[in-house]
Amino acid sequence: MSGKAASMGKLYVVPTPIGNLEDMTLRAIRVLKECDLILAEDTRTSGILLKHFGIETRMQSHHKFNEHRTVAHVVERIKAGDRIALISDAGTPSVSDPGFLLVRACVQEEAEVECLPGATAFVPALVESGLPAERFCFEGFLPQKKGRQTRLKQLTEESRTMIFYESPYRVVKTLSGLAENLGDDRAASASREISKVYAETVRGTLRELITRFTENEPRGEFVIVVAGKEK
Repeated sequence: MSGKAASMGKLYVVPTPIGNLEDMTLRAIRVLKECDLILAEDTRTSGILLKHFGIETRMQSHHKFNEHRTVAHVVERIKAGDRIALISDAGTPSVSDPGFLLVRACVQEEAEVECLPGATAFVPALVESGLPAERFCFEGFLPQKKGRQTRLKQLTEESRTMIFYESPYRVVKTLSGLAENLGDDRAASASREISKVYAETVRGTLRELITRFTENEPRGEFVIVVAGKEK
């Protein structure tokens, strides 16, 4: 990566730690130091990360509120030879975070895209759940209002292990919705604060998890893993 490419540049999709800064890879640090520009979901949040690793590359905001307007310009810069890195506040961009629109535009314009392997929340949660991991479906965040009940009903026949992201404010609501549609005796787990000091995974039935987090105020971002329907 020494020197700017003579022809077309590249988009690097770079995962960042979801909690523990030690999860940042050596390759990710190098790419962020050597690229021409870093697109960050929140420049203030990412500024702390870059400062920690001594990364001085210029940053530019790229989030769900402006990505529709900026994608075309970014693609043109890559086609002109710039190497641009895309990061989100935590985890892998485009997985429940901005990024898909830019990656799709690069692919359509035949601009090179490379996603580095790295931190993401759902894999540790899936493994720690103890539920079958050979086949699973990632649902991310359920719709908050419109389409929520329809989506839950669609999942009643799902036989694969299901994975959901949720904020602490809606954990009990989501667990309750799952219990109503899948049965409150369905096996599940809830992982929070993955890789952080107070990381915790709670396992049991949906009914037991609802009781647990009704009695104990949920804190931190959650990954809920639910067993599929038995065939």
